[in-house]
Amino acid sequence: MIYIQDLSDYISKITGIDSEYIKLTILTILVFLFFGIIKAIIKKIYANLPVNDKKKFFRNRKIRIILTVVSFILVFLLWGEKLSGLITLISFISAGLTIAIREIIFNFFAGMYININRPFEIEDRIEIDDVMGDVISKHALSFEILEIGKRVYGEQSTGRIIHIPNSYIFTKTLKNYTKVFKYIWDEIKVDITLESDIKKTEEILYEILFDNEILKEIPKKMEDAVDEAILEYRIYYNNLDPIIYIKIERSHIEMYLRYLVHPKKARDVQNEINMRIMEEYKKGNIDLYIKD
Repeated sequence: MIYIQDLSDYISKITGIDSEYIKLTILTILVFLFFGIIKAIIKKIYANLPVNDKKKFFRNRKIRIILTVVSFILVFLLWGEKLSGLITLISFISAGLTIAIREIIFNFFAGMYININRPFEIEDRIEIDDVMGDVISKHALSFEILEIGKRVYGEQSTGRIIHIPNSYIFTKTLKNYTKVFKYIWDEIKVDITLESDIKKTEEILYEILFDNEILKEIPKKMEDAVDEAILEYRIYYNNLDPIIYIKIERSHIEMYLRYLVHPKKARDVQNEINMRIMEEYKKGNIDLYIKD
């Protein structure tokens, strides 16, 4: 403490700022540095624990939140009666810095809203401000998503992590693909010739859909999810099973295979269904329309 006081007095002589404020600022930095070191040590320990990655992540996150809260409480107690004086000092800061502080405060309270109302959770697939991805982390001022979609076909991960300010929750449209239900509707279009046996083709396509191991259990799970959500959301579905719709065009027939699937498994399901369709085509059971 003697060294801190001497350093504070020295800086006070140079800058003209009250040495007490300088000392408290130095102590605040040391508090955050101390807790930062503890977080780093805990992170290192958890990295070597023999548990799965999901448990490591959530346990480490809880401890980080607790340590962050404790550090802020200590800083608050440290400043004590000087806090009112600090607020007065901040009120004289230039307009540009005030705007910056306003954005920080806005993001902080938006973060509180996100944690209380939970418009999304970690691992949810969301789209916000035309960016789509899986939420991988939430912080006091921002959250991060692992980008998917547009740049890589089939909603696969691009490998890029996008940092988004918490305030976007109030200013941008948020789409959550997994908040209430884990499943979304997906479609595959199959073009067949006008001479095709529609009834036979439809039976084969239904067989392919109902044989899929991922799809066969989803309708029951979705029905249970609807029952749970119906008290909070005005949501209802007349049919949850895979269904095929037919549209006749001038040169061919379009068959739309519609089914429920988890967003993160959609491409795998599409791949398997398309492979089965090609097998039936090669066997001569489906007359695919090939556009010239």
